[in-house]
Amino acid sequence: QVQLVEFGGGLVQPGGSLRLSCAASESTFRWNAMGWFRQAPGKEREFVAGISWNGKWIDYADSVKGRYSISRDDAANAISLQMDFLKPEDTAVYYCARGTGLAVSQNESQYDAWGQGTQVTVSS
Repeated sequence: QVQLVEFGGGLVQPGGSLRLSCAASESTFRWNAMGWFRQAPGKEREFVAGISWNGKWIDYADSVKGRYSISRDDAANAISLQMDFLKPEDTAVYYCARGTGLAVSQNESQYDAWGQGTQVTVSS
């Protein structure tokens, strides 16, 4: 079974930045779309950002568009999520996920492997 691990979560003040990374063993998701999801306390998990297998198609949730940036580095077998201008409502556990195919999807059902999650807290 594929194992994904997220890094980079932590505490940041409103307006600040964090960069999350997701890593796996060599060639784990070379041919897969990848995505980031998040789950805030008391709320359901939601799509944040996704990137196609070759990095040429990217999608963002409206709530983070213009503030977050997803990228992938297949040589390092990793994806990243750069988060800028963070808001308290961005506070959540962030999850890295592997897509079942090549294309980006906002639907959890199109992902078949998940990381353990990393906590992001935005607070003064």
